[in-house]
Amino acid sequence: MTTVYDVPADLLINQIAKEFNDFNDKINPPEWASLVKTGVHKERKPENVDWWYVRCASILRRVYVDGPVGVNSLKTFYGGKKDRGVSPETFRKGGGAIVRGALHQLEDAGYIEKIEGGRVVTAQGKSFLDKTSGLIIKDIPELEKY
Repeated sequence: MTTVYDVPADLLINQIAKEFNDFNDKINPPEWASLVKTGVHKERKPENVDWWYVRCASILRRVYVDGPVGVNSLKTFYGGKKDRGVSPETFRKGGGAIVRGALHQLEDAGYIEKIEGGRVVTAQGKSFLDKTSGLIIKDIPELEKY
């Protein structure tokens, strides 16, 4: 059986984001999504118009891979280096409202649930991710070796 670990992350995330955009009515970008940067370390807003769906797909995969995770660890994962001019660069965390909003929408859709240690993927979420991974590996025969 094909799992998330058997396919490249970028192909899986793009396919899940496409499915969120086309078929899922519970995952929608908030009103402020077209105006916001994804973190303090970024200079501009995302260039991809559908960046919200990509971030939700990425968070769903990250929760699947890392087990129970919280908002703070996801903020750290989506952070980056802040350019401070002539001073040395320092690490800054990603935006918390983006992570929280995506987690809430994924919970409402039934893909993630909250437990004592953080958030984990539900059986419905695992099934969705594994089926999508299976579709990707069937479409591209070179991935049989991956």
